[in-house]
Amino acid sequence: MSKMTASTPNLTPPQRDPADVAPAESYRPADPVWVYRDGWRAGVIEASSPRAVTVTYRPGVHPGTGVDTFTAPYVTSRFDSDPALDHRGLRLVRRNPRNRGPLA
Repeated sequence: MSKMTASTPNLTPPQRDPADVAPAESYRPADPVWVYRDGWRAGVIEASSPRAVTVTYRPGVHPGTGVDTFTAPYVTSRFDSDPALDHRGLRLVRRNPRNRGPLA
């Protein structure tokens, strides 16, 4: 069983074979995923548990994002990049110019 999807999934969550659904706890923060909310939407995992995942996703064609919790059948990994979401795994640290350490 592979949890990676090369492009937008064709099946709705009720149509998916349970054997092809990865457990929610198998996802890690910053994993790129598809989530099903009125169609498949690009998203990024924020947190996971044995029962569900929390995802930041693009709910429509506009550049805004939403955050929601999904159970495993409503999530699948993705290979496609989404520049508006996939940079979220990078952590930028601002430096304090006085002592060159991180800002508090």
